[in-house]
Amino acid sequence: MARQNWAAEPWRDSEPLECAMVIPETADCATIALRAPSGAWFDYQPGQFVTLELPLPGGNVQRTYTISSSPSRPLSISVTARAGADSVATRWMLDHLKPGMRLKAYGPAGAFSFLRHPARKYLFISAGSGITPLMSMTTWAWDSGEMPDITFVHAARRPSDIIFRRRLEQFAARVPGLQLRFTVEEEEPFSVWPGYRGRLSQIMLGLMAPDYLEREVFCCGPEPFMRAVREMLQSLGYDMARYHEESFAAPALEEAPVDISAPAGLSRITFAASGREVACDGTETVLAVAKRAGLNIPSGCNFGLCGTCKVRKLSGEVAMVHNGGISDDEIAGGLILACCARPQGAVTVEA
Repeated sequence: MARQNWAAEPWRDSEPLECAMVIPETADCATIALRAPSGAWFDYQPGQFVTLELPLPGGNVQRTYTISSSPSRPLSISVTARAGADSVATRWMLDHLKPGMRLKAYGPAGAFSFLRHPARKYLFISAGSGITPLMSMTTWAWDSGEMPDITFVHAARRPSDIIFRRRLEQFAARVPGLQLRFTVEEEEPFSVWPGYRGRLSQIMLGLMAPDYLEREVFCCGPEPFMRAVREMLQSLGYDMARYHEESFAAPALEEAPVDISAPAGLSRITFAASGREVACDGTETVLAVAKRAGLNIPSGCNFGLCGTCKVRKLSGEVAMVHNGGISDDEIAGGLILACCARPQGAVTVEA
């Protein structure tokens, strides 16, 4: 085995990551293990995400993926991705990414982590590839040697679609604190399925976790699934202040109106790195203006959640309505989210 360089420093996203392994998980799903060529280690919280820049034939695109590995194993990070029927970027990654190839990456980021909400008992609820952040948290708990009381509920179409099933079963077979509850919509022919069958419901949840009212809930999956879980818990009288979810879909809540005070045609953005000055009308975001000018500001979700598009504002004022992708301290330090910041007059950004 080749000798691994070791750097006594955490990884910074200025260093591209190298694909180390591509591990099949289920049909159209694989785990991509990434490492820093310098040997730098990875510092993040279990449940956070990273944004990868993928070199598609039509040009580079950024996509955000939850880290499925645990920071308790810091020499590499892994993302586990499933390519849907309409997937382009993830499909490219599963079909073309090979060991030795390098990708630009941004992050890690995100606030979805049980380390931020200590509790004696947890209820993890996931569907499909939404299992990834909860797998990261469970691995962290296992590696810590102090496995808390976790009831892990996962919904899948078929038993063969349950990502990480064997690894979770190995964990659960060794510690009393982890209880697994799987439900599937369809059984597979010529096999025995001893778990639950059907869509997750109030009755099923009560059977899976009778003490759900005592547990801190973390949920991740497709938006319709999470909406159903929210409605289910609300109707059961659960304290929703103890409910946490991760989603890369646009929030359903209406955004507050943005006051565009600069008259149309009088705004402009100067991009300091390239020296470009671009006129705009104050209704476009910094990211939209950059794209129109042919400049590349990395971005992921494009609605102020993931934080990939953070740039430093050197002068001027912007109106910014975001969804949690930037902290108050970062804003005070001069950072903005390019995807949801609109210039109010003349603005200069570092990008």
